[in-house]
Amino acid sequence: MPNPAREPTFLPLTMAACDTRDEAVRHVRGSAEAADRAAADCWLALVAGCTSGRQALINRLHDLSEATGGYAGTRWWLSHGSVHRKRVAEAEHRIDDAVREGDGAEFAEAFIGYDQAVATVVVHVRNRLGNLSR
Repeated sequence: MPNPAREPTFLPLTMAACDTRDEAVRHVRGSAEAADRAAADCWLALVAGCTSGRQALINRLHDLSEATGGYAGTRWWLSHGSVHRKRVAEAEHRIDDAVREGDGAEFAEAFIGYDQAVATVVVHVRNRLGNLSR
């Protein structure tokens, strides 16, 4: 039986920010879980010097970025949230570069930035939506 405490986690902030009781964020959570699994697979491939799993990770990150934008709402994502959208996109590209170059250190560092950027959007949107319902 797998021990979750011993498995690598690349998106801990995002996973924590996605409260599964909130129906609106479940799609982001599902995308984050898929991206996290793909990141673990890609990390193992990088450590082993293989190239397998790299495209799958890029696809899952793109899916997570899209799900995050959908959760944020197009109007906010393209206007007031554009700073956050740019941070997410830049971090996603940084991971893509690290994967293509096979640079494990850059991969790990880039994931920290990506996780923080996505989690920040989720928390910001949740707080914004919470303020609107009061």
